[in-house]
Amino acid sequence: MNITTTDVRQVESEPLLPSERDQVEQNDEISLLDLCIVMARRKWLIIKITVGCGLIALLISLLLPKNYTATTTVLPPQQNSSLSSAIMSQIGSLGSLGALAGSTMGIKNPNDMYVAMFKSRTVEDAMIQRFGLMTEYRQKYMSTARKAFESHATVEAGTKDNLIRISVEDKDPKRAAEMANAYVDEYRQLSQHLAIGEAGQRRLFFEQQLEQAKNNLGNAEEALKTTEQKTGMIELSSQARALIESAAALRAQITAKEVQLQAMRTYATGQNSDVVQAQEELDSMRAQLAKLGGNVDDNGAGLIVPKGQVPQAGIEYVRKLRDVKYYETIFEILARQYELAKLDEAKEGALIQVVDPAIVPDYKSSPKRGLITLIATIFGLLIGVFAAFLQEGMARLRQDPEQSQRLAILRRALWTKKTA
Repeated sequence: MNITTTDVRQVESEPLLPSERDQVEQNDEISLLDLCIVMARRKWLIIKITVGCGLIALLISLLLPKNYTATTTVLPPQQNSSLSSAIMSQIGSLGSLGALAGSTMGIKNPNDMYVAMFKSRTVEDAMIQRFGLMTEYRQKYMSTARKAFESHATVEAGTKDNLIRISVEDKDPKRAAEMANAYVDEYRQLSQHLAIGEAGQRRLFFEQQLEQAKNNLGNAEEALKTTEQKTGMIELSSQARALIESAAALRAQITAKEVQLQAMRTYATGQNSDVVQAQEELDSMRAQLAKLGGNVDDNGAGLIVPKGQVPQAGIEYVRKLRDVKYYETIFEILARQYELAKLDEAKEGALIQVVDPAIVPDYKSSPKRGLITLIATIFGLLIGVFAAFLQEGMARLRQDPEQSQRLAILRRALWTKKTA
């Protein structure tokens, strides 16, 4: 290899003379010209490879099965004000529990929750079983069939319009539309067993509490019946009955106020004005109950009327009747809250409302034959250029006797079997 004066000066970082700089630029132009000459000389090779790749890609794209995509657009439930909060504010002291139950239970991005539920395993498995997708996708296991289904279905939440779009791709356009619409049906089947909205959560809570209160009331009534049979006492005087009913109603209000105060302390300090007011109301009701002779902490062990006003034989009856009245009041409060929660849930309407149901697509979504052919043609052009330069390099090696001899030795070494 010959090293010129220009190369030495470049290595030593010395500035080039104007004449040497012109010579370097001329050499660069000649090198670029040589590249163009090589591509022009091998142009038919480049054209053949480029056209061949394009034709092969076009043929393959024509043989690929057509897929159709159907899309369903749905509107998730919107956050709104609670109906029960407005109604319960007119009921009186019992309305504080309703206002507390009507507090917001939403999350920051509710659409993300609905998208996750659409993609849940329960919904996907129901879709696979409904349309026999294990056979369609040729899968033996539900887990692999689920992954295959996920590759054909997309659920996206719009950031601007607040809508959720469900797209399903399938070879049959009619089945693609049926699957997109069935996706919403399977989600509704799942949501029937879940309390998603604010009103639904309150309705489920009060439903559970109402069932428990109903059982307690039934047990109290059975205990009163047993006491009546045991003591023979069936009726009390109107004054004693009034005292019993007043004490039972007051205890129920105390219980409701304690629940409200306990919930307020989860988000407010003890110095909060609402907390202080609720505590004062609770203390006042406890003082009134103490005047009637009852004890809020005895859970049914104490008398609710002063000693001497009820005959000794009716003491046990008074206790049982007091429990019945107490659980009746609790049951009425919870039943009222439960009905209001049902009204709120009915006001919300359907959890998912279909804006645009999926229709049978009239044009395929894949394969994109033009894009496939274009990419394959560009790739073939690159391969053709590389093959042209490789062929030109091999030709020059054969023209050099020394390099040609080495190339022959390399060829023999590659194709000759090694002998012992």
